[in-house]
Amino acid sequence: MKLYGNKVEPRCTYCEFGTRIGQTDHINCIRCGVVTDGYTCPRFRYDPLKRVPPKLVPLPAFREEDFEV
Repeated sequence: MKLYGNKVEPRCTYCEFGTRIGQTDHINCIRCGVVTDGYTCPRFRYDPLKRVPPKLVPLPAFREEDFEV
């Protein structure tokens, strides 16, 4: 079983052959050249270390009344 499940949507953002270009939404692919981060090609190979997890939702602020019985 893969790190994020067996059904990973292929995207150049987390492909083994791609490298992000600075802070832009472009990827420098070894196979296809410069492409956008949503582009996919038939040579996609998943690299779980390039996957950025989603940000956590902040917890609501609790008051002392919330914990009283």
